[in-house]
Amino acid sequence: MSSAAVSTIRAPSFDVWNASLGAAAGAIGSPAFPDALAVALRLLSPFQMMNGFLYSPDGNAFDLYNEKIVAKRSIIVDRYLAGAFVLDPFYDAVRVHDRQRMIVMRDLAPDDFAQTEYFRLHYATTEIIDEIGFVLALENDFVGVVSLSRTGIAPLFSGKDLEQLRAAAPVICALSERHWFHVPTISLDSKAVSQASRIEHPLLTKRELEIVTLILKGHSTLSLAAVLSLSPNTVKVHRRQVYAKLNISSQAELFRLFMS
Repeated sequence: MSSAAVSTIRAPSFDVWNASLGAAAGAIGSPAFPDALAVALRLLSPFQMMNGFLYSPDGNAFDLYNEKIVAKRSIIVDRYLAGAFVLDPFYDAVRVHDRQRMIVMRDLAPDDFAQTEYFRLHYATTEIIDEIGFVLALENDFVGVVSLSRTGIAPLFSGKDLEQLRAAAPVICALSERHWFHVPTISLDSKAVSQASRIEHPLLTKRELEIVTLILKGHSTLSLAAVLSLSPNTVKVHRRQVYAKLNISSQAELFRLFMS
């Protein structure tokens, strides 16, 4: 059965589920582990792509698991590591102390996320239409995220899909952490490291840089006001001042100025 054919499948029988987990556990530390993990996860919910990134305590991003991505690697991996990662809702979600074991993109994305240049130029071009991530606590306070994505014309993850995946998150994270725990030590010397993109500008105040960051991430004026405890009118004034200082007139220009 194709993983794109249906939106939800029945929960696996206990013996089948245990066998799949046993196979994944037995493959820990070997190149076969990711495939064994994917087999187990597809018993819970279909998906088209599994991949992962690694985040350091100082805010850099690294390649965790993207071996199966070939044709679209320049979009999904290279462009992401070149700086787009700082606008990823997953990037923000894993940097908080009370992070969850499973995160869901559509629950995290700001209200205007789909209208951002990041979404248009990066996220939409990956053809991902829905995404969940398992959050991994790794060596030296690094955090990994193994993502499952629905792409193309596949349906969104259903409520049942999310319920089954969330219930399995503790064991999936435990196995994945055992397999990838020491990856940070390896990744620090890897070519697949981000360029530590920073959103900063000498003409802007700290408050204005906060507003620029939130605009680029997809927060509307009302969302910005709520996050920063400001009035919507104050947010609009700050936005106008930022655009005037930078001599720009659109979010597209703002994106090119900070993310190109």
